[in-house]
Amino acid sequence: MAVEASARVPVSSDAVQTRTAGRKRRFQLSGLLTHFVLIIGSVFALLPFVWMVATSLKTSDQATNFPKNADLGATLRMFVPTNPQWSNYKDAWQSADFGRYFFNSILVASLCTVGVLITSVLAAYAFAKLDFRGSGLIFGLVLATMMIPHEAAYIPNFVIVRNLQWIDTYAALVIPWIASPFNIFLLRQFFRALPEEIYEAAALDGCSRLRFIWQFAVPLSKPALITAGLFSFIGSWNSLLWPLIVTSQDSMRTIQVGLSNFLNSEQNEFHLLMAAATFTILPIIVIYFFAQRQFVEGIAKTGVKLSAPTLH
Repeated sequence: MAVEASARVPVSSDAVQTRTAGRKRRFQLSGLLTHFVLIIGSVFALLPFVWMVATSLKTSDQATNFPKNADLGATLRMFVPTNPQWSNYKDAWQSADFGRYFFNSILVASLCTVGVLITSVLAAYAFAKLDFRGSGLIFGLVLATMMIPHEAAYIPNFVIVRNLQWIDTYAALVIPWIASPFNIFLLRQFFRALPEEIYEAAALDGCSRLRFIWQFAVPLSKPALITAGLFSFIGSWNSLLWPLIVTSQDSMRTIQVGLSNFLNSEQNEFHLLMAAATFTILPIIVIYFFAQRQFVEGIAKTGVKLSAPTLH
């Protein structure tokens, strides 16, 4: 059989450089467009927070008066208080028992986070590394609970809490939320990526499964644990409906319930309301600022899309 050789068309170096330069320009234009869209999105996302902080530093008249037929420059200047009223934060803090609300929220959120991490680590490691009968079915049932709204569980949870006489106690605020299917799934994805050879080497030295979890799996899973802890802390900190149901005493209310009551009592004092809202979200911003690198790393390594779990 005769084989017909195809002649190669010579390509000049100028043509190669031209195509390379064209691809480089298209890549740069695509990058610029992407950054432009992200910047525009960031501006719109930050605009409510900028307005909140700016309003918290205004007087009562400045916070409620909006000039009619104002041009763009005048509208933008409204975001910058001419004479910042830093005393608004002190007045808002003293208008309600925010010190007690902060203490309750920090305590409840911390206990919930610790409880969620303990239960999630144990359950996630069992589903990821232990081969037992029915593990797939049980894990599927755990994931199925994520489709049930938290509100649907409020009535049975409240009945249980009332029968246990836990109304107006920290147990009612913490114990129903020390397990999280979302965080179990998140940590399971990370534990599955751990090489089995690590456990085999540790088992040769007499290391048990439980000891391996705390001495090896947990330190290696630091980014995922920080991510799970941050999700849990934010969910507990932002919780409003459940603390409102199981608490009636002002001394047991959390920050969101206290902020809601403050909103009802100070409806016309927008500058104080914005001041209270500002120092309410400040702890979350500070925590995320220090944990953002581990948070992003944990999301990337687990391969989970960035979506917050349902808050109770």
